[in-house]
Amino acid sequence: MSNRRNFIKLSALGGVALLTQNACSSEQTSTNEESNIEPIIPTSNKPIVVSTWNHGLDANKAAWEILSKGGSALDAVEAGVRVTESDPENMSVGLGGLPDRDGNVTLDACIMDHNSKCGAVAFLQYIENPISVARKVMEDTPHVMLAGEGALAFALDKGFEKKNLLTDKAKEAWEEWLKSSDYKPVINSENHDTIGMLAIDESGKIAGACTTSGMAYKIHGRVGDSPIIGAGLFVDSEVGSACATGVGEAVIRTAGSAMVVELMRQGKTPQEACIEVVNRIIKKHDSIENLQVGFIALDKYGNYGCHSVYAGFNIALRDNETENLVDATYENEWE
Repeated sequence: MSNRRNFIKLSALGGVALLTQNACSSEQTSTNEESNIEPIIPTSNKPIVVSTWNHGLDANKAAWEILSKGGSALDAVEAGVRVTESDPENMSVGLGGLPDRDGNVTLDACIMDHNSKCGAVAFLQYIENPISVARKVMEDTPHVMLAGEGALAFALDKGFEKKNLLTDKAKEAWEEWLKSSDYKPVINSENHDTIGMLAIDESGKIAGACTTSGMAYKIHGRVGDSPIIGAGLFVDSEVGSACATGVGEAVIRTAGSAMVVELMRQGKTPQEACIEVVNRIIKKHDSIENLQVGFIALDKYGNYGCHSVYAGFNIALRDNETENLVDATYENEWE
């Protein structure tokens, strides 16, 4: 709880500092008409990378290897989430992800850069790193999203290796689930269901990535928010970026990540924007039992925010001063 209070305090102080800087910028601009002195602009915290959940710590390390050497945000977010995709112990992303109710591991991912270029894959099977396939869609095709067999054929044509993604551990969990076949989301369980990552590089360019194996034991063919630009992820270089985690259907219904970015465009801080969209989601559902959704946001200056429906969501942060987990603020406790 102390971590949460400290986070709220720091976010508030950051918001005051940014407003003060903006005020100074306005006053300085007026003076500059006579003096020709360069106007003061808000101080940027860059490079910086933030990602969802505790598995984001290892993902951030890979991203930071690139960012700290002057590399691009786009390369950083791809490399970062690939770490989680390739971790067989993580049962929510890539290799080792929990299967659908028929025992198939199906993956969704998207990636977006500072120029609003984006690529995505949905309902992709047999490919360990769907984020890299999504980047190929972005860079090598005129399309944004490929799905299913078409996405697989594209990946194989690009040289990706076909492999069995259902590990013994995930298969055992699925077989146990079959005994009851009771499908429902599990709040803050080990199947956190997504890694989303946002980054700003030294040059100020922003990029984001989002990848998942989706809800465990879903109906075969189900696609969540993670590959949908504007729902699971959105980047706008004029404003900032946002990504989502949790029950994808709720995020899709509100175009969640795009709404967070749009609220920042209207002047809200990243924290305020995340809070507002979480509350929109709550208001649009008759019941929020087991409905966990969380957002992270990063504005173009490197200020970040995170908020969720229920307690338990956290984000991994890495910049020149910090490497740690930050507990998100939230609307509800849970038992």
